Amino acid sequence: MNFEYSNKSQELIKRLEDFMDQHVYPIEQEYTDAVHNGEDRWTTPAVMEELKRKAKSAGLWNLFLPKDYLPYGAGLSNLEYAPLCEIMGRSLWSAEIFNCSAPDTGNMEVLARYGSEEDKQKWLIPLLEGEIRSAFAMTEPAVASSDATNIETSIQRDGDEYVINGRKWYTSGAMNTNCKIMVVMGKTDPSAPKHQQQSQVLVPFDTPGVTVVRPLAAMGHYDEPIGHAEVLFENVRVPAANLLVGEGEGFAIAQGRLGPGRIHHCMRLIGCAQRALDMACERVESRVAFGKPLSKQQSIRERIAQMHCDIEQARLLTLKAADNMDKHGNKVSRNIIAAIKIVAPTMACKVIDQAIQMFGAGGTSQDYVLSATYAYARTIKLADGPDEVHMMQLGRNLIAEKNA
Repeated sequence: MNFEYSNKSQELIKRLEDFMDQHVYPIEQEYTDAVHNGEDRWTTPAVMEELKRKAKSAGLWNLFLPKDYLPYGAGLSNLEYAPLCEIMGRSLWSAEIFNCSAPDTGNMEVLARYGSEEDKQKWLIPLLEGEIRSAFAMTEPAVASSDATNIETSIQRDGDEYVINGRKWYTSGAMNTNCKIMVVMGKTDPSAPKHQQQSQVLVPFDTPGVTVVRPLAAMGHYDEPIGHAEVLFENVRVPAANLLVGEGEGFAIAQGRLGPGRIHHCMRLIGCAQRALDMACERVESRVAFGKPLSKQQSIRERIAQMHCDIEQARLLTLKAADNMDKHGNKVSRNIIAAIKIVAPTMACKVIDQAIQMFGAGGTSQDYVLSATYAYARTIKLADGPDEVHMMQLGRNLIAEKNA
């Protein structure tokens, strides 16, 4: 592959970096304070809407949707989007500014590919415009959801409706006051073949029987104002037309959605790790211990060098995965997607942990982004499939291919 970014990417990189420097980094603490000190921590601060308007005007909007989804989105390839997503990853909340934040990105892809024209008008267009937020309800507390065939939420046909019963948790996006629609995965036919039991259905958030039980923290962070929720579905009724594609297609939809979602997380984690390294390089030059700057300590130089090497290796594998997806599709690229999903979160955890160590106690405080980015990186070792599942499947595939 060609490791040089395209002219289109380079032009967008420059514009996005300028936007971040001018509008995002200077107000990070102000934004965080507005979230935590506002009347409702689940309501997005007004400054976000202002930033979104500026991003639209700057042509930095819906960058995540590839050309397969035109006329929606910017029509970038995965490879072209990778460095942009990395830049957004340097600030945990900035992706929303450009309408590129999870779970909305995955939900928009699902709606663009599988939604009816009515679904697109009612839900996709407002999501593309950044007017509403959405949630994705897949994981359940009662079963090991790393094996998606375990999911037990019931979706049963009753005349012209489907009736949903079950309990979900870590339903991403469900705490935000502007969340209007959920994509819910559950079983329509427990007697069908293993991978044809599941279906996905659209559930408006205000549907009777939907109850948000509580917000859930990840590593002590609640990810305000978006959040993750435990959600109870009790005899929730939606029109039969809300079922996506058809009964038994839920697993296939999930697999198609999670490929891009996984690599987007990896792209953002590269940005988190790179920012941690940049911060560490500045910190060790300005802090004096035992009579000289930390940067003069041999152990510090070695750690900085290793952090750089680890980031570069993960970045190159991310770009190779993106390139493979562009050339061969998500299904054919499943091995390299699994590989980067294994590598990137582990790398980010290691790099950010080293940066925290160089910052000392301050690195664990709210004064710096490091503790929040570490929590994000550690959580992604579980999100979209835990490391162990990806390693098991990758190992299985490699052995089978070698012995075919």
